[in-house]
Amino acid sequence: MKVKMILPALTEAKSPFWRPIKYSLFPPLGLATLASFLWSSDEIVLVDEHVEELNYDDKPDLVVIQVYITNAFRAYKIADFYRSKGCYVILGGLHVTSLPNEASPHADSIFLGPAEQSFPEFLKDFRNKKPKKIYFSKERTIQGLLPIRRDLIKRHKYFVPNSISVTRGCPHSCDFCYKDAFFKGGKSFYTQRVDEALNEIEKLPGKHLYFLDDHLFANKRFASELFEGMNGMNRVFQGAATVETVINGDLLEKATKAGLRSLFVGFETLNNGNLKQSNKFHNIGKDYDLAIKRLHDNGVMINASFVFGLDSDNQDVFKRTVDWAVSKGITTATFHIATPYPETKFYEQMEKAGRILTKNWDLYDTRHVVFKTKNISPKDLKLGYDYAYKEFYKYKSIYKAAMQHKTLKHKIKHLSYTAGWKKFEPLWNFIIKTEGLKYARPFLEAVLSKIK
Repeated sequence: MKVKMILPALTEAKSPFWRPIKYSLFPPLGLATLASFLWSSDEIVLVDEHVEELNYDDKPDLVVIQVYITNAFRAYKIADFYRSKGCYVILGGLHVTSLPNEASPHADSIFLGPAEQSFPEFLKDFRNKKPKKIYFSKERTIQGLLPIRRDLIKRHKYFVPNSISVTRGCPHSCDFCYKDAFFKGGKSFYTQRVDEALNEIEKLPGKHLYFLDDHLFANKRFASELFEGMNGMNRVFQGAATVETVINGDLLEKATKAGLRSLFVGFETLNNGNLKQSNKFHNIGKDYDLAIKRLHDNGVMINASFVFGLDSDNQDVFKRTVDWAVSKGITTATFHIATPYPETKFYEQMEKAGRILTKNWDLYDTRHVVFKTKNISPKDLKLGYDYAYKEFYKYKSIYKAAMQHKTLKHKIKHLSYTAGWKKFEPLWNFIIKTEGLKYARPFLEAVLSKIK
């Protein structure tokens, strides 16, 4: 059987302002995971439109397409094309799960929620020529899975080919997060077995890893055993966790000993009213300053996430947030315009209040205003968002943030990482076009190395 697996390009990845390096970071692990359920005799092609062109001059027996909100229209167009050629097309992913009635006309079968259990069921039905229209799995686990088909991934096209996911979902339920929509109807957080995760890590070449998990510290017992098992592997890695888990317990120290060097942390807002609106109660009353101090004292750089446009924000939120982040020595910051994704509680609230401005999913990229804001006009919200990025990544701001660290080595590390990430776009573009990302990877590993 000939199978083609496609990750269509996100709309923002094809805009005039896209950053090629951002969309050349991670390979499509979800598709590579599903590929492990196919037979060894099947001919499989995996295409990621962010790093390569899609060839339409073929006629596979089965086409598998992963759909996010800002590639939905693109995904439907590709699906319609292959169906017109007589190919059997299946669609799955976040957006399909959120809006199955929208996706269904473009597919022969659709998948709702995680597919590690439903995809093998579909393959059995498909080979027996009795596929169903909708597949959904309530019983969910990632324990005992076959190895991810990393042989299908074109490693040289990615800056971080050693991406890995050892958990699914998150135990929290923030109103603006897509997680609840994707995992509804079954378990919303679960982990691999520690020995299986360690076995996968051991097989990955090189030194650097990136954990794509929404919350790597969420299951304290699992995370503790994972980090202890990674001791001595000589790895450096990046991941994500919450303020709460950084402050409490000794997971941070165990992770640092195992090689943690950079952590994505969802601060989101400095306003408790916004935290309450978003049901992000696990951040309320938590000492952000203590979390930052603990991370810096352990030599961990911070990628901080912030959301603008929630109801308690006003015009001063942009400058106040940037000034705070710079004064705390935050290494990198990811800013977002609040975006009500379909099937989230935030979307339901905005739709009920008549505040949704558009259902053009191409604009749901956290860079555009798609709902009626309260205290800031849509125009000012967009201008403020642009200001935040520009101001935080000015050389003056990068230098000021770097100077917040105690040692010269930490200051140099901050300058190298932040400037390298945002200030050398032409160089990154050249490296990508000449397929030289693998030669830049040692630089990343050097910057992430431990400073004693």
